Amino acid sequence: MQQEEPYGLVWFRNDLRVTDQSALQAARARHDRILGVYCFDPRHFEQTSYGFRKTEKYRAKFLSECVAELQDALFNLNISLIVNIGKPEDIIPGLTTEYAIAGVYCQKEWTQEERHVLEQVKASMPEQIPFHEYYDQFLFHPEDCPIAIPEIPEVFTTFRKSCEKYTAVRAEVGKPQQCVPENLLHETTDIPTLEDLGFESFEIDTRSAFPFKGGEIQATNRLIEYVFTTMKLGCYKKTRNGLQGTNYSSKFSPWLALGCISPRQIYWAVKRFEKEHYKNQSTYWMVFELIWRDYFKYISLKHGNRIFQLGGILNKSYDWQSSMATFKKWIEGATSEPFVNANMIELKSTGWMSNRGRQNVASYLAKEMKVDWRMGAAYFESMLIDYDVHSNYGNWMYVAGVGNDPRDRKFNVRLQAKRYDPAGTHQNQWLQKSLF
Repeated sequence: MQQEEPYGLVWFRNDLRVTDQSALQAARARHDRILGVYCFDPRHFEQTSYGFRKTEKYRAKFLSECVAELQDALFNLNISLIVNIGKPEDIIPGLTTEYAIAGVYCQKEWTQEERHVLEQVKASMPEQIPFHEYYDQFLFHPEDCPIAIPEIPEVFTTFRKSCEKYTAVRAEVGKPQQCVPENLLHETTDIPTLEDLGFESFEIDTRSAFPFKGGEIQATNRLIEYVFTTMKLGCYKKTRNGLQGTNYSSKFSPWLALGCISPRQIYWAVKRFEKEHYKNQSTYWMVFELIWRDYFKYISLKHGNRIFQLGGILNKSYDWQSSMATFKKWIEGATSEPFVNANMIELKSTGWMSNRGRQNVASYLAKEMKVDWRMGAAYFESMLIDYDVHSNYGNWMYVAGVGNDPRDRKFNVRLQAKRYDPAGTHQNQWLQKSLF
């Protein structure tokens, strides 16, 4: 049924929050009536040629939790979130006529799958409906970056120093004003269950270093806990290479990946901590890691689909193999290296792995087993709760020697195990047998 007053439609994807949300804020500034939509795209849950789904159960569960919290947060702003299992190009055009949509607002994406879906949606829409896209996943906004996208340096340090010297982090945009209660739809749509998405329900492994739930409130609580309550931020640089427990690192990345929290929010929390308590190498290092995250986004903006190609952004040729038997040994944690195996079993059991673990297992697959690095990247995409397309492929290229590592390093897995797991605690926990 046609509504008398047109709506602004906010299409949520990897920006599942209401605070510091540019698309939502812009929609509210132009419209008194707002409608949100989120699509569980079935293509994201299809079987890949490697025998696992593009999105496996850990990511699916966390995503559902994030969307559920978003729906509640929008409801408190008198905004309904319509949630469907379906392709956006099949769902959004129907909403534009049913609710007299006057404009579509969304986060700007630029990688191939996301752009293809956007073009499909636009092609299915009435031509007169404008789309408004916003860069909203950066610490340093692209409009403020001192370097033009085609000139982004291939070495991180050059990029970092330039941004630190010439770019200011923007202020948060806050939370939009409430709409009038009459804006709410009479019916709410349900969040899909794991069963709806084709999975069996499961309990989180009690050994997991990431026992947290998805959602904006959960992200905000973790930010407050890590930075201000426990003040673990103050020793982040010393503990960030840990392997076990909830506080060796911030664990912000899953919420960042789905946009439950913005990098700006983290940055300004760090700045507040420095003002109220102290500034040290650890507080700087948190921002340093956010800049790394930005860097891989800029690299993908510059190089486009080359980040998904075997030769990477360097177009380097190696003698890669694609043996499924070898690949499965890596996946199952059945290699000759206990440290690799423990980390891979942790990933398979929880959807999480430490940063130190990721670097080692990726290096082992690419440099020792010489398996096509894109197979490892696809498995991480499937399994990791904090999967982010730019960081995932940027890091895999880096480790495989086809990306932004000027030294093309290889990890000595045994030395790494001795350094970071000297008592074998992590290996014993996940291999469930004594190694020492």
